[in-house]
Amino acid sequence: MLAAMDIAELIAKYDAPVPRYTSYPTAPHFSGDVGVATYGAWLRTLPDAAVSLYLHVPFCAQLCWFCGCHTTATRSIAALDAYADLLLQEIDLVAAAIGRRIAVSHVHWGGGTPTALPPARLIEIMQRLRARFAVRPDAEIAVEIDPRTADAAALDALEAMGCTRASLGVQDFNEKVQAAVNRRQSFETTRACARGLRARGIAALNLDLIYGLPFQTEASVIATAMQAMDIDPDRIAVFGYAHVPWMKRHQTLLPAEHLPDAAQRWRQRQAIEQVITARGWHAIGLDHYARPGDGLATAAAGKTMRRNFQGYTTDAAPALLGLGASSIGALPQGYVQNAAAVPDYRALVRAGTLPTRRGIALTDEDRLRRDVIEQIMCHGRVDLDATAARHGADPAPLHRAAPALEGLAQDGLVAWDGRVVSVPEAARPFLRTVAATFDLYLRPQAARHASAV
Repeated sequence: MLAAMDIAELIAKYDAPVPRYTSYPTAPHFSGDVGVATYGAWLRTLPDAAVSLYLHVPFCAQLCWFCGCHTTATRSIAALDAYADLLLQEIDLVAAAIGRRIAVSHVHWGGGTPTALPPARLIEIMQRLRARFAVRPDAEIAVEIDPRTADAAALDALEAMGCTRASLGVQDFNEKVQAAVNRRQSFETTRACARGLRARGIAALNLDLIYGLPFQTEASVIATAMQAMDIDPDRIAVFGYAHVPWMKRHQTLLPAEHLPDAAQRWRQRQAIEQVITARGWHAIGLDHYARPGDGLATAAAGKTMRRNFQGYTTDAAPALLGLGASSIGALPQGYVQNAAAVPDYRALVRAGTLPTRRGIALTDEDRLRRDVIEQIMCHGRVDLDATAARHGADPAPLHRAAPALEGLAQDGLVAWDGRVVSVPEAARPFLRTVAATFDLYLRPQAARHASAV
């Protein structure tokens, strides 16, 4: 149980904007100081270990009004074909910059909707990846899918690509909620997509749910969670809707007066979790759930789970290379991000240059604090002294968070003994708040970030 305060008081005190910590430092702190030349040098010195690849497809057939992704709506085959050509060119550019056919252990397609690309182009791009990189036979090939548009041809293409895991966007099955967010998607459509994937040998399935949308109630999210479990996935991610209309103007189309308040959001999250864990599933980190025996559950139990731009993962690769507009890469030296706008990305690729626009080089302190934050986000526990020792660093700067940690401890959000920070199970929704105590870049009330709860 959370101790000193009731839930409403805790939310009022701690529901401030904080990052999701899929990186540290986080993307708002990237700058143009890291550009094409720096990225090229980093690629040339990649270690001799398998890397991960992320391909971003910034297109959807229809824009969901809650969306916070880098994507636009289009059904233009010409535009999609042109973007596929750009991805092929960028793959060649990155491979040439590396200078050797490096091994790949994971490939993740995200968006947007990757399957918005014509099926033949998906296959072609995957073939180009295999030609330019040594994609391992046991590599995980994961693709995000919109079940509404994933027809038989798209599913056949996924099979031909060697897809091993598919992530199906669900969000909510309630028709009133779907109408409010401009995403009509029946349970039958979603279940049929899952069955189509399994029939093609793609058995590892993730589902994404969202709480905090207009017109959602505890009863409605429970109904959606129960239907989601009936599809029999391996993992479920449960995200809180981030209402940032000053950044994503299409969110102004939502009926904001019907958004649940923070206390209602909390109850919705707890209700969904109860449905999922009642089936014996494991709660993973901040917002993921996995069936017993799933690789993510095993990694979480063994403290080997990682966190990157795709969320929680079993991927232990030392580098993740981003391809496509707005994609972010993580290398031993730091982070890089491609031009976010497709016209800017297109101009750079067609000019024969890496489309990197910004990034950040990591300092030793960044690496230390990233390790601390990742342990909190993944495992809910970190030994500050042991972590500093592993980095050959003085733990004293980490201990400057003690006053904040003592306050969190008084409110029941952490256990703090002067060395080890531990987040109780009941306080997992506040993991981002705890992690933020070690973030030297964070500014109070940072408008870019979503609220903690």
